[in-house]
Amino acid sequence: MTMEATRYQDGSISYPGHPRGPDGAEPVETIDLSEYTAEVVTWTTSTATPPGVREPNHLAIVDFDLSEAVDDGDQSVRAIVQLTTGDVETGDEVRAVYEDELREPGAGIREPDSQEWDGYRFEPV
Repeated sequence: MTMEATRYQDGSISYPGHPRGPDGAEPVETIDLSEYTAEVVTWTTSTATPPGVREPNHLAIVDFDLSEAVDDGDQSVRAIVQLTTGDVETGDEVRAVYEDELREPGAGIREPDSQEWDGYRFEPV
């Protein structure tokens, strides 16, 4: 499984990716964010979670510095991610950790086979 950001003809990067970028720019490549570390911009803990989501649920906005991935200067992209712990601070470096189940498939109103339940949580480096 990948966590794909999309880079467009104009050099911009978005996560998640879209069929068209700013000003209608076309996608030119994808970048797997799970291969990079990120910096915590801000974080919070939710204690009122949807059915099947662990409680408490630690969330963060993180910034991926992709300057090494692209050849045209400083590039970064932000994402909202789940954390493995609430023991983080703004400015901490985190990395992706693959999880088979981000939530309990039997909880909620959707048929479990109709969704994918795997993905990434982020842990402090």
